[in-house]
Amino acid sequence: MNINQKIKWLRISYWAGAIADLLMVILFLIPERMGESEFRYPMGLAAALMMGWTFLLIWGDRKPLERKGILLLTIFPVISGLIIANLYAVGLGLFSISKTIPSGILGASLIVLMGFSYFNARDL
Repeated sequence: MNINQKIKWLRISYWAGAIADLLMVILFLIPERMGESEFRYPMGLAAALMMGWTFLLIWGDRKPLERKGILLLTIFPVISGLIIANLYAVGLGLFSISKTIPSGILGASLIVLMGFSYFNARDL
């Protein structure tokens, strides 16, 4: 794979993560979907952090090779932490497993994509 293809995969990873984060920001700003109005404040905090990470991924895309380490930080602790938090919530009985499956699939897909892109470009 040539350098342009490797950069293309990095950029796809940055934008896939940024779009996923932006979608989560929108969902976080609708705390009623969680079923509890007292989630409003923590969901607002989470939305602010997710929006910051969205911008971080877009910033990474501006210099994809130099900033490819952002992808590793996105894999762990960010995406991995979100998946673990979902599993913990299921274990506590806060959510049904069916409610967390879509975000789990999205998270796992992003981990694979970002991991592939990072390791594919690590020699550049």
